[in-house]
Amino acid sequence: MALISILGGGESGVGTAILGKQKGFAVFVSDKGKVKEKYANILNEQNIEFESEKHSLDKIFIADLVMKSPGIPDTIPLVLKLKSMGIPVISEIEFASEFTDATIIGVTGSNGKTTTSMLLYHILRQAGLNCGIAGNIGDSSAKQVATQSYENYVLELSSFQLD
Repeated sequence: MALISILGGGESGVGTAILGKQKGFAVFVSDKGKVKEKYANILNEQNIEFESEKHSLDKIFIADLVMKSPGIPDTIPLVLKLKSMGIPVISEIEFASEFTDATIIGVTGSNGKTTTSMLLYHILRQAGLNCGIAGNIGDSSAKQVATQSYENYVLELSSFQLD
């Protein structure tokens, strides 16, 4: 069983953990900060191993794949070490997209992402299309891929999510 280590126990990390477990990965979530109670409760309910306020490098460095939450810079020593070890470090959006055949419409830019995303979502729904909205709006795309069945996704994507 492949191991995915997830750096960050927020919306993206927990969504990835849920999808990873569903797809047969062994899952470990590590957050150097404090995992919020609502996310800790979800991880506990899903029986997903996690840690808060630390990074256990011995568990992270044995991963086959690492998902890095968008707020974590690519330049921190932990991420640089993972890359030097040849362990792939990907985003939640990239991970989720591997497990859906849905059409993905990504909305990026400096201003107007939320408004544009919501308008596109509304237009697609009014046209009768099976559509979800994620990214910086609502549940993470990974969680939606795990728990919903959409043919189309509108994703509001910050520069951090595209990094």
